[in-house]
Amino acid sequence: MRVLFAGSPEIAIPTLRGIAGAHCIAGILTNPESAKGRGMAVTSTPVGQAARELLGPDCPILAPRALGAEARVEVAALKPDILVAFAYGRIFGPKFLALFPRGGINVHPSLLPKYRGSSPIQQAIVDMVPETGVSIQRLALEMDSGELLCTERIPLSGRETTSSLSALAAKIGASLAVAALAAIEKGNEIAVPQQGEPSWCQKISKADGLIDWNLPCLQIDARVRAFNPWPTTYTFLRGQRLNILESFPYPDWPLQNALPKPPAGTIIGIDKTGGILVQTGSGVLGLRTLQFSTRKALPFDQFANGVRDLTGALLVPRPDH
Repeated sequence: MRVLFAGSPEIAIPTLRGIAGAHCIAGILTNPESAKGRGMAVTSTPVGQAARELLGPDCPILAPRALGAEARVEVAALKPDILVAFAYGRIFGPKFLALFPRGGINVHPSLLPKYRGSSPIQQAIVDMVPETGVSIQRLALEMDSGELLCTERIPLSGRETTSSLSALAAKIGASLAVAALAAIEKGNEIAVPQQGEPSWCQKISKADGLIDWNLPCLQIDARVRAFNPWPTTYTFLRGQRLNILESFPYPDWPLQNALPKPPAGTIIGIDKTGGILVQTGSGVLGLRTLQFSTRKALPFDQFANGVRDLTGALLVPRPDH
């Protein structure tokens, strides 16, 4: 089949590779180029860059700012049979979906109808659920509401980061998408309606990374893992932004000579295995990898060697505290 592949971030690249090995990629639909990095160089999306390397310079790459009439004309000229989407980031309207004789499918990294929306991997980690998964659904007009063609469950250990879970979901999504396309091509796919009450996740912003030390240590640790690699959790120490890149929760850490309990956000000590220990609303969080915003990331022991009088210092939500 002739496939128009729609995707933008790195998580979609294994699916593109898998489909390219079994079908003809009629073209790529991705987000427009943007300026990134310290030099603010204008670059294509990870999917756009991967498509150039994988498919060569002759593969059409479309990066419209809107899926309007002009974009529809460009897509129609490619004569695609089917649309495959993975984290493209935009809603497909009825006129756009009508361009594909075999319809479209979407790879979504959750067990639909749970975590419809733009951040299902991060939300699963934040919610500390025991499992998540990957779903292949038919594209429908209502976001993430299409019939399911196949799913695969992923048990969670409670130590996943968005980076590690995305890599696993990317691998699984590629396998499922190739299998779904094979079934569609043969005409023996089985589609079932989504079962259960839908839940939603929202788009994540940089501000979501600010740590509220009044939360329990388990919840803060979940956010550290969920926001790795982006937007990164952070706090402020003596007027400087401090990024927390890795942590470990200790709900039952024994507090010695600490009556009453110190305020949330207080660094209560440094443990050679536990890390830089911070009192939270419930339990202690061990900070394992830290980074002042203008410096390189450091393991906690090296960080502690470079900062005086850490024990007793207070981590706060604003630089002027």
